[in-house]
Amino acid sequence: MRGWCLHSRTSIVQNTRFTRYSQVQRSNSAVAIIHPHHYNSNSNRNRNTRAGNDYGTYPTPHLSLSRTRALSTMATASPMNQLLLKLDHLTLDSIAEKYPATYPEINPLDLYRVHISEVLAPITGVAADKIHPVIQWTNALDKGDFTLPIPALRIKGAKPDALGAEWAAKFPDDDPLFEKPTAAGAFLSFFAKGAPLAQSLIPMIRNLGVEYGRNRFLGLKNPKNPSEGKKRIVVEFSSPNIAKPFHAGHLRSTIIGSFLANLYEGAGWDVVRINYLGDWGKQYGLLALAYNKYGDEEALKKDPINHLFHLYVRINAEKEDELATIEAKKKEGEDVTDLLANSLDEQARGYFRKMTDRDEEALALWKRFRDLSIVRYKATYARLNIKFDEYSGESQVSEEAMEKVSKEMAEKGITREDQGATIIDFTELLPGKEGKRLGKAVIRKRDGTALYLTRDIAELLGRHEKYGFDHMIYVVASQQDLHLQQLFKIIELLGYKDIAAKCQHINFGLVMGMSTRKGTVKFLDDILRDCADHMHEVMRKNESKYAQVEDPQGTADTLGISSVMTQDMSGKRGNNYTFDLAVMTSFEGDTGPYLQYAHTRLSSIKRRAEVTDEELAKADLSLLTEPHAINVARILAQWPDVAQNTLRTLEPTTVVTYLFRLTHVISSSYDQLQVVGSEPELKAARMALYDAARIVVANCMRLLGLSPLERM
Repeated sequence: MRGWCLHSRTSIVQNTRFTRYSQVQRSNSAVAIIHPHHYNSNSNRNRNTRAGNDYGTYPTPHLSLSRTRALSTMATASPMNQLLLKLDHLTLDSIAEKYPATYPEINPLDLYRVHISEVLAPITGVAADKIHPVIQWTNALDKGDFTLPIPALRIKGAKPDALGAEWAAKFPDDDPLFEKPTAAGAFLSFFAKGAPLAQSLIPMIRNLGVEYGRNRFLGLKNPKNPSEGKKRIVVEFSSPNIAKPFHAGHLRSTIIGSFLANLYEGAGWDVVRINYLGDWGKQYGLLALAYNKYGDEEALKKDPINHLFHLYVRINAEKEDELATIEAKKKEGEDVTDLLANSLDEQARGYFRKMTDRDEEALALWKRFRDLSIVRYKATYARLNIKFDEYSGESQVSEEAMEKVSKEMAEKGITREDQGATIIDFTELLPGKEGKRLGKAVIRKRDGTALYLTRDIAELLGRHEKYGFDHMIYVVASQQDLHLQQLFKIIELLGYKDIAAKCQHINFGLVMGMSTRKGTVKFLDDILRDCADHMHEVMRKNESKYAQVEDPQGTADTLGISSVMTQDMSGKRGNNYTFDLAVMTSFEGDTGPYLQYAHTRLSSIKRRAEVTDEELAKADLSLLTEPHAINVARILAQWPDVAQNTLRTLEPTTVVTYLFRLTHVISSSYDQLQVVGSEPELKAARMALYDAARIVVANCMRLLGLSPLERM
């Protein structure tokens, strides 16, 4: 229960033709694509029933060496191998041995980086494996495909600009992959030659399909021995309160958490998605009082969440008025003992005590509220293309587990008594600024009630015991920074430093402008409905296109959701942002509707071109000589790098920014690269390029949690 929302933890395939690389084995300069039906899983759970979208997780493959070699032989004609034939000094085996963190089978730029390193080594006198990690990819095509910051090589006694000019002059004129590099001060810029890149990249993208951009090697415990299995990550996100509508303030945790789960799944991790519900506490005693007093069975069946919410608002207002009256009488000198004893606040406390004592009748009503809430939440999550592996919650942490950790903390001198309460005083336990920053934390109140921190300690240790995770992420608002810092430090003080080191808090800022004019909070379902209605009105303005859409209402809903999610992910997650319906639903500018338009236009071109997949596979890609065509290929090649870089930033905006750059480059090429009406061979080549572009745009959108539309 963390956040500004009342007691809330959060504040605020496409057919792959069975060519998923999910493990790509290197052997004798060939790419071996291992098919899903060859997998053997060492997981103790059925991975086929786990949550997620197209970012499905597959069991770890295990193949015999002879089988791997057989598959490798089948793949010798792959585009990447054809490219390697131009580089007589490199093979996939030699690259894998010298540069183990590179995967040219699935990331073409890995091969290009290796090639630069190998060519520059004799020119510079610096070892290739020292050059390789320094090479950077660029965010602007006019700056090249790679840059080498010469000072990063730390060559003593020479000026970087002089070295740059010298090395550029010595770079081979006839290099098969690169033009002559350009020296600009302390940097060398490298531009890839268009023909080799396009001819190897486009078939790779079309063959890999939804897998292009994913690197499932990264999630292996030991990439050299896949039989050791995958690393496991637990992602806790969303975490609304039961019996309350899905508050817009939960939006950020839900969107960011789902994105991170997709990201790690695409990197080959075994991902467990947990929704840790705010489902326990005195407020549920108050809700039970309200239901017993004002509840309507028919209203509960028809719309359980809203009915329970209105009951809670009503009873809470009564409670606050009652307490104010009691306080006023107390100030006037009256004896208010009986009034307090019979107050709604005390009745709620008593009801919750019955729940903690496992009273069957009290728990049955609470469980009904919880189950009805989860059903309603699942409907909202389904609209957002989100599923969970586990609906956990504060109620699932047993008193026995909390008592166990409380006893352990006392025995290890972590807690102490303070005026009847149990506290942790970090200023006494930790020296200097760290202790002062963490301050004091209450573990149990005077009446013995365990607080949220106690539950979180027990829950964290219980999760590690249950899942044996390698990493766990809490996607919780920045207002809870201190709470999570205290939690991780307590785990460390308990002696579980290794477990604490596996935990990470991913925070985020507030969404501003989410309240109505009356100051009341707008709920997510209402916001999504407003966005969908607005998009539906926009769609109706083009009658001819509207008539071609099979499900206008569903399409409008998808556009509305894309609007909300894209605006949320466009800036750095730590920043606050203002919710602006007019801006986010516009087709002008960098918005969700613009992204959907970009994808539908690419889909439309393919429909109108009437080029078969067989013709696309045989297209003569050497015909793609125009600068616009080469620029599209260059930016498409960046996607695996962007996806891998996002694993470091853990920022959705890393993907969003790239996706807008990509769609802008594609959009600017249409006038120069007409498909329909061109000569058959040229039409097939251009369509193959745009088909690859469509695949990459869709892959980016799916990673973000967006559902790419075919028509709109």
